[in-house]
Amino acid sequence: MADGVAGRDKCGEQRLVSLPLSRIRVIMKSSPEVSSINQEALVLTAKATELFVQYLATYSYRHGSGKEKKALTYSDLSNTAEESETFQFLADILPKKILASKYLKMLKEKREDDQEEEKDESDADEAES
Repeated sequence: MADGVAGRDKCGEQRLVSLPLSRIRVIMKSSPEVSSINQEALVLTAKATELFVQYLATYSYRHGSGKEKKALTYSDLSNTAEESETFQFLADILPKKILASKYLKMLKEKREDDQEEEKDESDADEAES
């Protein structure tokens, strides 16, 4: 397992994982179901996370506009989350970016639709009476 992508610590020695294990431990302990964390489980979780992020980035780069620009962008990631069935669970975490003006316009339209529905319901209630 050590022959994969390995980081280096402050002394220049190779590490099995690149992510900081202390941060991962804090995240894992934030769950109320977790009381103690085995060191092996911590390392495996870190390695699995690294591999997942690497796969997500590679997939997004290959299927996005990154090839032309030779760069991975947020929109590539959000498109992957929205369009790929494998990454669909990330759609709430990686939403498509929209302009604030467009968002405000969408909110205004939704409010108007809600008001029309309420008016239609109240008219229907009055007609039944």
